[in-house]
Amino acid sequence: MKFENKSLKFLEKYLNTASPTGFEQNGQKIWADYIKPYVDEIRVDHYGTCYGIINPEAEFKVVIEAHADEISWYVNYISDDGMIYVIRNGGSDQMIAPSKTVHIHGEKGIVKGVFGWPAIHTRSANPHEPVPKIENIFIDCGCISKEEVEKLGIYVGCMITYPDEFFELNDRYFVCRALDNRMGGFMIAEVARLLKENKKKLPFGLYITNSVQEEVGLYGATMIAQTIKPNIAIVTDVTHDTTTPHIEKKKEGHMKCGDGPVIAYAPSVHHIIRDLITNTAKKKKIPFQRNALSRATGTDTDSFAFSNGGVPSALISLPLRYMHTTVEMVAKEDVANVIKLIYETLLQIKPNMSLKYF
Repeated sequence: MKFENKSLKFLEKYLNTASPTGFEQNGQKIWADYIKPYVDEIRVDHYGTCYGIINPEAEFKVVIEAHADEISWYVNYISDDGMIYVIRNGGSDQMIAPSKTVHIHGEKGIVKGVFGWPAIHTRSANPHEPVPKIENIFIDCGCISKEEVEKLGIYVGCMITYPDEFFELNDRYFVCRALDNRMGGFMIAEVARLLKENKKKLPFGLYITNSVQEEVGLYGATMIAQTIKPNIAIVTDVTHDTTTPHIEKKKEGHMKCGDGPVIAYAPSVHHIIRDLITNTAKKKKIPFQRNALSRATGTDTDSFAFSNGGVPSALISLPLRYMHTTVEMVAKEDVANVIKLIYETLLQIKPNMSLKYF
């Protein structure tokens, strides 16, 4: 699966730029610069959600949305001997932390550190071998005292991110940390590019929206939904590839990288918008999968759907392996098909279409 060079350069730069929850501004600047030629206007709200608008004067408004933030850690406590203890910012996984390199974003710039862990030799004879927990994982930045750590510009509240960078695997997958969900930001940006380059004129206002703070409670989407007040929202996020080891399909469902976008079924998903998407996929011969969700999707779809008295919303997900690790993987073919599905669906939307169930 081939992507344009300018698209891949943007994707690599965007993914390699740290954009932790609450500190998304550096990634958002890169994203805004990329979409600027393809939209009529760019706006940013007070907390950093960025959106480009095509036809800003139109009364009927359609949102396509992803979220811009990545999981990370906060400095929570610095011990007298210079070890740093952490708390989560989003759903960071303590099990993968030991032996990982980190970037601590201090007031003097980035400081490198490592999540240390006792060697196997010292653990094997211990009947109570330690297991990584939030209370016992720690970062060593080479200091021997709390004062030395503080001289580096590190303090309680500093953000900690992983530096793992983007690469392609076997010409089939994109791999990086934070594909959840900056790959979504990439895909909606590509939709904007295609609309512009193919000279498509939309009969409505399109709001290409990259929300903040999804990983801690869908907060960015909750705020921006009230600001934009859209008539329709199509959200894209990631979902689990359940074909890898240790995942129970009877519980999680069956989704697989390479088998196409995943269309969600859930209370917050509007039947008419969902059916428009599935019918478009069939008409345009875009492969797709289905996923049944219970009380909530757990994505920004819920925030849009339950805002402003109810906004018809739908969710198109990208299958992903190893979520919330530093080696998240998505199939290049799926990325292309999500872009195509959103693009083709937008071309089917009319401002006068009925959104009522009966």
